[in-house]
Amino acid sequence: MRLDPRVLILCGALAGAAAAQAGPVEVTFTHAARMSDAGTTPSDEESNLKAIAQHLRSLGPRYLSSDRTLEIEVTDVDLSGENKLLRRRIGEMRVARGGADIPKISVRYTLQAHGQVLKQGEETITDLDYLRRPTRYGPADPLAHEKRMLDDWFKARFATP
Repeated sequence: MRLDPRVLILCGALAGAAAAQAGPVEVTFTHAARMSDAGTTPSDEESNLKAIAQHLRSLGPRYLSSDRTLEIEVTDVDLSGENKLLRRRIGEMRVARGGADIPKISVRYTLQAHGQVLKQGEETITDLDYLRRPTRYGPADPLAHEKRMLDDWFKARFATP
């Protein structure tokens, strides 16, 4: 049986795309359905968790040396602000006041180099001053506070000189 060359090219492209997605940071979610506050609807939650994972992966090439890999298991997400029902036709809106509505993301992590564990731990990442500090992500990004918080945490824990 002879394979169509277009099929071989497509398979090669898909394999290359999969290899390009694999990187120094692997992100998983434990019990994603039981997160404290990852969004208002199931699709909102899925979108937010996907954006958090993608953001954490993007930090790897920026802060990790090429010989290091990092596994992050996200165990809980509590987004900044809280949902408020506006009007029946308008729907819900996330309102941030800067009080007890701080962003919190709980993680377990393992940093490795050449098969050796360099650092591992479990912690809850928070930002008590999330409304008072500027963010480079802008007001249009619904996860701007969480992304800045993750930037600071990742840099403090894993940046190599």
